Amino acid sequence: MIRNVRKLLRETKEKKPALQNEQQNSKPQDSLHDDFNRNVETFRTLYDRCADVIFRSFLLFGKTKATIIYIEGLANVEGIEEFVLSPLMKEMEMETHVLHEFLEHKMPVSRVKTVYTLADCIESISSGNPILLYEGENVGFSLGLAKWEKRAIEEPTAESGIRGSREGFNESLGVSTAQLRRIIKSPALKIQTLIIGSYTKTTIAVAYIEGIAEQMLIEEIMGRLERIEIDGILESGYIEEMIEDNPYSPFPQILSTERPDVACSSLLEGRAVILVDGTPFTLVAPTSFFSLIQSHEDYYQRYIVSTFIRWLRYLFLAISLLLPSFYIAVLTFHQEMVPAALLLSMSASREAVPFPAIVEALLMEISFEALREAGVRLPKQVGAAVSIVGALVIGQAAVQAGLVSAPMVIVVAITGIASFMIPRYAAGIAIRMMRFPIMLLAGTLGLLGIMMGIIAIAIHLCGLRSFGVPYLTPLAPLKGRELKDVLWRSPWWMMDTRPNLTGESNVYRESPGQGPNPK
Repeated sequence: MIRNVRKLLRETKEKKPALQNEQQNSKPQDSLHDDFNRNVETFRTLYDRCADVIFRSFLLFGKTKATIIYIEGLANVEGIEEFVLSPLMKEMEMETHVLHEFLEHKMPVSRVKTVYTLADCIESISSGNPILLYEGENVGFSLGLAKWEKRAIEEPTAESGIRGSREGFNESLGVSTAQLRRIIKSPALKIQTLIIGSYTKTTIAVAYIEGIAEQMLIEEIMGRLERIEIDGILESGYIEEMIEDNPYSPFPQILSTERPDVACSSLLEGRAVILVDGTPFTLVAPTSFFSLIQSHEDYYQRYIVSTFIRWLRYLFLAISLLLPSFYIAVLTFHQEMVPAALLLSMSASREAVPFPAIVEALLMEISFEALREAGVRLPKQVGAAVSIVGALVIGQAAVQAGLVSAPMVIVVAITGIASFMIPRYAAGIAIRMMRFPIMLLAGTLGLLGIMMGIIAIAIHLCGLRSFGVPYLTPLAPLKGRELKDVLWRSPWWMMDTRPNLTGESNVYRESPGQGPNPK
């Protein structure tokens, strides 16, 4: 596994210089001109028919022509008036060679950066930071006065829980990274950024803890991100599809979360977190199949309760995947497996149904999935009502009309409830997708078809990798000391080692003998 990651890293390094040259050639690197009027005219041409781009001209210290360029709604207008225009428009004597030093070191703005090219100026303006140009210089000054409206920190609706933090990431990258910093206060938390998207210029941040995360893993993630050349990134799903190991698999190979505590727990395990500006959903890599089945509340409740709920979750995952297929196989090929009284009851309920069991099951499952999707897409006020009406009224009417049998409605309802037990939506929808081919195999080959489907899924999962890490780790390959957080949840004083992802650095996360000792 380590050799595979090193091979990928070597290939990335070989391709990296060529990609960098292409990116540099495609990026406008024209330097600012010595002529002030020419620079301003260039920006006016670039931002032609852009009503929200403001050009504010004034006299710098009463004698030098200057212009501030900013985008209305992205820049702090009050800050520009108070900390830039007000002190710079005062008439005072100042030597020309001192002017540059004053603007760079004495302006009452928290961050001032000297920019030399049109590309850097455009990037600064698009980020909300005004650009100051003045006569007699071929450089500009990027002022750290960005300010735009953003959503308040709220509880993530997709990952709600009874116990734990109520905070979730929001669309602002700065707020999201600050939430990580507030939880992990060590300077070992490193955050590297890069910009992807020729038009959107979306900022991507990769967070990891130095000394815990393998540097080889971080270099591989950065290499995959740097290879992306696209018009724009609007959501982290764009990134996920472009950097995962097997894009043709229905199973997610990168965990998506909008909870800062989940992201920080992953960082402490040696994983990396990828944050994308403009979306609250962050990516955690590498991940495993068992990480997608675990919930954040497993680690906040008592370990006995968490273990019971985890076993219940595994059971209902199997029910969600196999129950309709097993029902079809038994009714179609293996009636001898059912007790006589139950078989007679099921046969009587299906007496008026004109379809075979496989058609009946497909009809009900597709209808249930359509109702679920309709409930998600509709407004909250009517979404729940549509789901209830669809489940009760349509189901009851279909049974009375003889289109489906009552046992099939029960099977589909139990299957739907079981699918809600999977805490990650991406993993749940993958299991729901796998249900349909297994149902077709059960309708044609019976229990043999179900076994063939299970074996095919197991082979596929064993072949998957997440940044070189086996998807079924630590069960396949077997790592005994890590099973204490897979099949059951051990007490915290027993989980003294981190998961073995891509290396063995900094294995222990707590000192020995941490168990409670009342004496």
